[in-house]
Amino acid sequence: MTTWTARPETADDITAIRDINLAAFPTSEEADLIDTLRADPQAWIDGLSLVTEGSDGTLAGHALLTRCHVDGAPALALAPCAVRPSAQRTGAGSAAIRAALDAARSLGENLVLVLGHPEYYPRFGFTPASRFGIRAPFDVPDEAMMAMALDETRPVPTGTIQYPAAFGV
Repeated sequence: MTTWTARPETADDITAIRDINLAAFPTSEEADLIDTLRADPQAWIDGLSLVTEGSDGTLAGHALLTRCHVDGAPALALAPCAVRPSAQRTGAGSAAIRAALDAARSLGENLVLVLGHPEYYPRFGFTPASRFGIRAPFDVPDEAMMAMALDETRPVPTGTIQYPAAFGV
Protein backbone atom coordinates (compact mmCIF):
# COMPACT_ATOMS: atom_id res chain seq x y z
CA MET A 1 0.00 0.00 0.00
CA THR A 2 1.24 3.47 -0.93
CA THR A 3 1.78 6.00 1.81
CA TRP A 4 0.82 9.48 0.69
CA THR A 5 2.24 12.67 2.11
CA ALA A 6 -0.03 15.68 1.79
CA ARG A 7 1.27 19.23 1.74
CA PRO A 8 0.34 22.68 0.43
CA GLU A 9 1.20 23.30 -3.21
CA THR A 10 4.32 25.24 -4.12
CA ALA A 11 5.00 27.19 -7.32
CA ASP A 12 6.94 24.15 -8.56
CA ASP A 13 3.76 22.02 -8.34
CA ILE A 14 1.54 24.09 -10.64
CA THR A 15 2.35 22.15 -13.83
CA ALA A 16 1.93 18.78 -12.07
CA ILE A 17 -1.43 19.88 -10.60
CA ARG A 18 -2.63 20.80 -14.08
CA ASP A 19 -1.40 17.43 -15.39
CA ILE A 20 -3.23 15.56 -12.60
CA ASN A 21 -6.49 17.33 -13.43
CA LEU A 22 -6.05 16.82 -17.19
CA ALA A 23 -5.49 13.10 -16.59
CA ALA A 24 -8.37 12.71 -14.14
CA PHE A 25 -11.10 14.50 -16.11
CA PRO A 26 -12.33 14.12 -19.70
CA THR A 27 -11.83 17.82 -20.57
CA SER A 28 -9.55 20.65 -19.49
CA GLU A 29 -12.43 22.38 -17.66
CA GLU A 30 -11.21 21.55 -14.12
CA ALA A 31 -7.55 22.32 -14.89
CA ASP A 32 -8.60 25.64 -16.44
CA LEU A 33 -10.83 26.38 -13.42
CA ILE A 34 -7.85 25.97 -11.06
CA ASP A 35 -5.76 28.38 -13.15
CA THR A 36 -8.58 30.95 -13.14
CA LEU A 37 -9.15 30.56 -9.38
CA ARG A 38 -5.41 30.89 -8.69
CA ALA A 39 -5.50 34.26 -10.48
CA ASP A 40 -8.50 35.50 -8.44
CA PRO A 41 -7.39 37.11 -5.15
CA GLN A 42 -11.03 37.12 -3.96
CA ALA A 43 -11.19 33.31 -4.27
CA TRP A 44 -7.65 31.97 -3.76
CA ILE A 45 -6.44 31.29 -0.22
CA ASP A 46 -2.75 30.43 0.15
CA GLY A 47 -2.29 27.09 1.85
CA LEU A 48 -5.63 25.58 0.76
CA SER A 49 -4.42 23.93 -2.44
CA LEU A 50 -3.09 20.57 -1.25
CA VAL A 51 -1.18 17.89 -3.11
CA THR A 52 -0.32 14.32 -2.23
CA GLU A 53 2.99 12.83 -3.16
CA GLY A 54 4.35 9.31 -3.01
CA SER A 55 7.62 8.28 -1.42
CA ASP A 56 9.33 8.87 -4.77
CA GLY A 57 8.13 12.50 -4.82
CA THR A 58 5.63 11.98 -7.64
CA LEU A 59 2.46 14.02 -7.19
CA ALA A 60 -0.69 11.93 -7.48
CA GLY A 61 -3.57 13.86 -5.92
CA HIS A 62 -4.87 17.38 -5.52
CA ALA A 63 -7.66 19.03 -3.52
CA LEU A 64 -8.55 22.71 -3.69
CA LEU A 65 -10.54 24.88 -1.31
CA THR A 66 -11.44 28.39 -2.45
CA ARG A 67 -13.51 31.21 -0.99
CA CYS A 68 -17.21 31.20 -1.65
CA HIS A 69 -20.08 32.70 0.34
CA VAL A 70 -23.47 31.69 1.68
CA ASP A 71 -25.71 34.76 1.58
CA GLY A 72 -22.63 36.95 2.10
CA ALA A 73 -21.03 34.91 4.90
CA PRO A 74 -17.62 33.36 4.11
CA ALA A 75 -17.42 29.65 3.31
CA LEU A 76 -15.15 27.38 1.28
CA ALA A 77 -15.83 25.38 -1.88
CA LEU A 78 -14.03 22.04 -2.25
CA ALA A 79 -13.46 21.78 -5.99
CA PRO A 80 -11.92 20.33 -7.89
CA CYS A 81 -10.42 17.21 -6.38
CA ALA A 82 -8.41 14.97 -8.67
CA VAL A 83 -6.15 11.93 -8.64
CA ARG A 84 -4.02 10.54 -11.46
CA PRO A 85 -5.88 7.51 -12.86
CA SER A 86 -2.93 5.24 -12.00
CA ALA A 87 -3.24 6.25 -8.32
CA GLN A 88 -7.03 6.24 -7.95
CA ARG A 89 -8.43 4.10 -5.12
CA THR A 90 -5.09 4.19 -3.26
CA GLY A 91 -5.93 6.93 -0.74
CA ALA A 92 -4.21 9.79 -2.59
CA GLY A 93 -7.43 11.75 -2.95
CA SER A 94 -8.58 11.11 0.60
CA ALA A 95 -5.21 12.23 1.94
CA ALA A 96 -5.41 15.49 -0.05
CA ILE A 97 -8.99 16.18 1.09
CA ARG A 98 -8.24 15.45 4.75
CA ALA A 99 -5.16 17.70 4.61
CA ALA A 100 -7.19 20.49 2.96
CA LEU A 101 -9.89 20.25 5.64
CA ASP A 102 -7.24 20.28 8.40
CA ALA A 103 -5.55 23.31 6.81
CA ALA A 104 -8.89 25.14 6.59
CA ARG A 105 -9.64 24.33 10.24
CA SER A 106 -6.21 25.66 11.27
CA LEU A 107 -6.95 28.93 9.43
CA GLY A 108 -10.16 29.35 11.42
CA GLU A 109 -12.49 28.48 8.56
CA ASN A 110 -15.72 26.71 9.41
CA LEU A 111 -18.06 25.92 6.52
CA VAL A 112 -16.97 23.75 3.58
CA LEU A 113 -19.25 22.98 0.64
CA VAL A 114 -18.86 20.32 -2.04
CA LEU A 115 -20.88 19.26 -5.05
CA GLY A 116 -19.92 15.64 -5.50
CA HIS A 117 -20.58 11.95 -5.25
CA PRO A 118 -22.91 11.25 -2.30
CA GLU A 119 -21.21 7.86 -1.80
CA TYR A 120 -17.73 9.40 -1.45
CA TYR A 121 -17.80 12.66 0.51
CA PRO A 122 -19.76 11.57 3.61
CA ARG A 123 -16.65 9.63 4.75
CA PHE A 124 -15.09 13.04 5.51
CA GLY A 125 -18.12 14.28 7.45
CA PHE A 126 -20.13 15.93 4.66
CA THR A 127 -23.93 15.76 4.82
CA PRO A 128 -26.60 17.24 2.52
CA ALA A 129 -26.29 21.03 2.60
CA SER A 130 -30.08 21.27 2.83
CA ARG A 131 -29.78 20.07 6.44
CA PHE A 132 -27.98 23.35 7.16
CA GLY A 133 -30.50 25.39 5.16
CA ILE A 134 -27.95 25.89 2.37
CA ARG A 135 -28.78 25.55 -1.32
CA ALA A 136 -26.91 25.73 -4.61
CA PRO A 137 -27.62 28.57 -7.06
CA PHE A 138 -28.61 25.94 -9.65
CA ASP A 139 -30.65 22.73 -9.72
CA VAL A 140 -28.74 19.83 -8.24
CA PRO A 141 -29.79 16.58 -6.53
CA ASP A 142 -30.13 17.21 -2.79
CA GLU A 143 -27.76 14.39 -1.84
CA ALA A 144 -24.99 15.73 -4.15
CA MET A 145 -24.76 19.26 -2.65
CA MET A 146 -23.05 18.70 0.68
CA ALA A 147 -21.74 20.80 3.55
CA MET A 148 -19.60 20.31 6.63
CA ALA A 149 -18.96 22.50 9.65
CA LEU A 150 -15.33 22.23 10.74
CA ASP A 151 -16.25 23.52 14.21
CA GLU A 152 -19.68 22.35 15.31
CA THR A 153 -19.78 24.95 18.11
CA ARG A 154 -19.86 27.81 15.60
CA PRO A 155 -22.97 28.95 13.74
CA VAL A 156 -23.35 28.09 10.07
CA PRO A 157 -24.94 30.59 7.67
CA THR A 158 -28.05 29.63 5.75
CA GLY A 159 -29.07 30.62 2.24
CA THR A 160 -27.76 30.35 -1.29
CA ILE A 161 -24.14 29.63 -2.20
CA GLN A 162 -22.31 32.34 -4.15
CA TYR A 163 -19.39 30.78 -6.00
CA PRO A 164 -16.36 32.72 -7.28
CA ALA A 165 -16.77 34.10 -10.82
CA ALA A 166 -14.46 31.39 -12.19
CA PHE A 167 -17.17 28.78 -11.61
CA GLY A 168 -19.42 30.55 -14.11
CA VAL A 169 -22.62 30.14 -12.07
